[in-house]
Amino acid sequence: MKEQSCWGDFAQYTFLSVLGTLGVSCYILADTFFVSKGLGINGLTALNLAIPVYNFIHGTGLMLGVGGGTRFSICKSQKREKEVNRIYTNTIYIALIFSVVFMLPGILLPERLALLLGADGDVLAMTTTYLRWLLLFAPAFILNDVFLCFVRNDGSPQLSTAAMLVGSVSNILLDYIFIFPMGMGIFGAIFATGLSPIISIIMMLPHWIGKKNTFHFVKTGMKKEIATQDLLLGFPSFVLQFSSGIVIIVFNTIMLKLAGNTGVAAYGVIANISLVVVAVYTGIGQGIQPLVSFFYGTGNNRQEKAVLRYAMITMLSISVIVYFIIFIFAQPITAVFNSENNTELQRIAVMGLKLYFISIPFVGYNVILSTFFTSVEMALPAHVLSVLRGLILIIPMAFSLSALSGMTGVWLACPITELLTALCGLSIYKYKNHKEKGNDES
Repeated sequence: MKEQSCWGDFAQYTFLSVLGTLGVSCYILADTFFVSKGLGINGLTALNLAIPVYNFIHGTGLMLGVGGGTRFSICKSQKREKEVNRIYTNTIYIALIFSVVFMLPGILLPERLALLLGADGDVLAMTTTYLRWLLLFAPAFILNDVFLCFVRNDGSPQLSTAAMLVGSVSNILLDYIFIFPMGMGIFGAIFATGLSPIISIIMMLPHWIGKKNTFHFVKTGMKKEIATQDLLLGFPSFVLQFSSGIVIIVFNTIMLKLAGNTGVAAYGVIANISLVVVAVYTGIGQGIQPLVSFFYGTGNNRQEKAVLRYAMITMLSISVIVYFIIFIFAQPITAVFNSENNTELQRIAVMGLKLYFISIPFVGYNVILSTFFTSVEMALPAHVLSVLRGLILIIPMAFSLSALSGMTGVWLACPITELLTALCGLSIYKYKNHKEKGNDES
């Protein structure tokens, strides 16, 4: 990561990271497509009711992976080899603890959880099945996220990306096989999704026996300071996924009142496409994290800011292209998931695509800036942005705007929330730069 190769490193890490996060996001998108084709509106509704739990699991994995990976990258740049191994080992310990926490409700009360999420008689059985197996596969999802982050930070972004892509392609193929030729229904969808991170983990095994591996599992106890750093630095990544889950639950609740199961199914189309778009921004953020942490660890502030600038320019370019495609092709995009040709679903989803996705440049800005703050150990600003956009603003915005303008208000809640958060983030970043400039002059 030499100064003259900053752009080359950015392009490599970001491109590979975006490919990988797109692969992970396709886990659920593939389920959405095949479930909509094989099980219709009820299947699509059941899947969308269960998706928040996937967000919580994936958010936990990212929290530990990004938090541990950030500290790992900084300590590695400072040649602190013993600390690197302790960080890795403790991160695995915490991952296993969280895995058990998620598995227990999958064993003991999946139906009660399905009811809590809004499943009714028509979709209760399918939602319960999906939730049960999703929670039982939690260890695979969480450990996969941790391994991916550590392998990427250990100088192997190509392997990390390849593992995610192979896992995603496997999910798509298995989805088709399990749902259609084998007729396994909703269980086939979640079984395919659960096997995908296991395949991804197997793909990364060569890193453990290769010469490039600089982290190892060692004999050490749980260290409070390492666990705290993992959770603090990774918390914004968790909030990003957790808040997505909360938003889906809130929007599902509002949609059920406004348009019943058809409204939930329509929102499911938008929520799943949103997962893919956010995955691109998450990929850019995760791609710059090892670089920003490295430059931060070596005190190279100029290159640290250059990487952030490259990320923002890339994000804005992608946002313009994506919104143009969504706006022009809203009708055919919705039709892909509308196997029953339901005119109400089509109408709601098309309007939603055009309004909801006005938010994407602000979403990208917030996700990348939050990751940047985490990468330079500024946990508090990252927490503020994540909590603002994920909980404090979006929930009252969704309820108040839907009460004032119905469905239009629901779709505009996200763009307004993300814009307000972006303005807050810009203020914090300018304050940071002003403070650093003052310190340099003194």
